[in-house]
Amino acid sequence: MSDAPAIAVLVFLAALFQVTIFTTLELFGGTADLLLVALIGIALLRGSVAGALAGFFGGLLLDVLTLDTLGVTALVLALAGFWTGRYGETTGRGRARAPLAAVVVVTILVAVFGYGLHFLIGEEVSARRALLETLLPSIGLNLLLAVPVVAFCRRLLRPFEGRTAEVQLLG
Repeated sequence: MSDAPAIAVLVFLAALFQVTIFTTLELFGGTADLLLVALIGIALLRGSVAGALAGFFGGLLLDVLTLDTLGVTALVLALAGFWTGRYGETTGRGRARAPLAAVVVVTILVAVFGYGLHFLIGEEVSARRALLETLLPSIGLNLLLAVPVVAFCRRLLRPFEGRTAEVQLLG
């Protein structure tokens, strides 16, 4: 059975809640990123291809809903989904702290890469605000969201029965 409809609904609802609720809730100087945490849950459970596709379409939906520069968030989240999926396929599978470690690292990478990409296309972004003032509170809020969101993803996207649990080296 394919998980594509469940992943599509999960990404759509996460993007919708991100735009309508979570961007207006600023706690301790930062905002939680529900779509990123849901993407991490999907990518850890389903791998790099599903993570990259979910990140791309979720980012594209977020760009359309916020009327931001089309494709910037899609590129950043596609890379984040791919990186997280590769981590889940190699060393992170079956580890209890893998979602929390992925949330911390990917939140930092998304902030740095997003800032760099906005800088490259000529948009004004405050480096101090983007990388210093809001990053630590965002990491904390994403960590608070990680446990229930990844648990929900784990419940929604059950493990495959015939799926191998490790990467086999050829040669």
